[in-house]
Amino acid sequence: MKHEHVISAVEEGGIAWELGVESGDVLLSIDDNEIEDIFDYQYYTNEEVLTVLIRKPDGEEWELEIEKEYEEDLGLDFGEGGLMDEYRSCRNKCMFCFIDQMPKGMRDTLYFKDDDSRLSFLQGNYVTLTNMSDYDIDRIINYHLEPINISFQTMNPELRCRMLHNRFAGEALKKVDRLYEGGIHMNGQIVLCKGINDGEELEYSIRELTKYAPLLESVSVVPVGLTKYREGLYPLEPFTKEDAKKVLETIHKWQNILYEQYGLHFIHAGDEWYILAEEELPAEESYDGYLQLENGVGMVRLLLDEFSEALEECSGDEREMEISLATGKLAYPYLSSLIEEMNRKYPNVKVHLYWIRNNFFGDMITVSGLVTGQDLTAQLQGRELGERLLLPCSMLRSEEDVFLDDVTVAEVEETLQVKVDIVKSSGREFVNTILRLNEE
Repeated sequence: MKHEHVISAVEEGGIAWELGVESGDVLLSIDDNEIEDIFDYQYYTNEEVLTVLIRKPDGEEWELEIEKEYEEDLGLDFGEGGLMDEYRSCRNKCMFCFIDQMPKGMRDTLYFKDDDSRLSFLQGNYVTLTNMSDYDIDRIINYHLEPINISFQTMNPELRCRMLHNRFAGEALKKVDRLYEGGIHMNGQIVLCKGINDGEELEYSIRELTKYAPLLESVSVVPVGLTKYREGLYPLEPFTKEDAKKVLETIHKWQNILYEQYGLHFIHAGDEWYILAEEELPAEESYDGYLQLENGVGMVRLLLDEFSEALEECSGDEREMEISLATGKLAYPYLSSLIEEMNRKYPNVKVHLYWIRNNFFGDMITVSGLVTGQDLTAQLQGRELGERLLLPCSMLRSEEDVFLDDVTVAEVEETLQVKVDIVKSSGREFVNTILRLNEE
């Protein structure tokens, strides 16, 4: 199959733009190498001297000889996702899959299950390795693409087949050996399911995963997310406070062992475990540079520290304002303590803090990122909102003013009759947005 890639946009002032390349042109090859996808493109465009073959809309072919800095970008864009290829969908039927727990009637993109290794490098997605061929592994090693993020779930091959409902899932773990032997850095995750891969199975998995350290830099352990839409799915139970304490005991034991050996904590507990166990969050240094932040590991600690640091730089004053802030149940007690801390310096800044119950997905979903627009408006109507309503950016689709249920920010503003300010996820941005320091 011959691969040709239509260029969707050209960066103004970039190398390709200066050579007359335009959107609608087609990339045919680089140094006579056919470009299959983004892996090939990034590898071959790294060179300082290269020849790019372009076909114009009228069929004319341009051979462009380019001299540039090593790894300097050509300034070409190939459309949404940037894969230069179709997404690879997931072939597993995982017992814990969140997408299988979605209600009907949502937009189609929310039901697409990706298991594409290329998204691991581009967007930080986690992959099961079941969708990867030996050819894919060869390319990762040859191009030295890293880190790759892997969903392990368990290191017990038979149990992994059962959890992923894929008879090849256990065999796929052998690809980790090849990545390790190829010197590829990795991160991992374990979605913990009660009575399935916890307890002794978790101990076994951690022990086996340590064999790949330090190339395997970190592994997160996060509790399975359970919505109210589980009819016909594997009967999973929520974790209790005592369960969470046992999980943390196991993780802390291994952190101590591995820190002595590698200077890394390696295995990390998602923030939800500490909140469920009602235990204090670890200090910043326990997170090894927040390698697992996108998995909800250390997000609360980072928020607390950044907020306090930013507030410490403020001298405080008598400014007056009344605003509101909505969040998920998980973050509520921490944001409450931060607002109290702010009020010691700014006594006339009144913040009405509300946590939104997740009626859409069910009470067991407590994170801000899964709060819908309809839950937000239903629960805030008639409440004191002040002059502005602050919402964390995690509630919205990436770079869009739309919630998971397709309700827009404008619709929320109209329904609640209040100006909505979206707060970036950092603690400093919370301080700046509440006090309007950015405007000053």
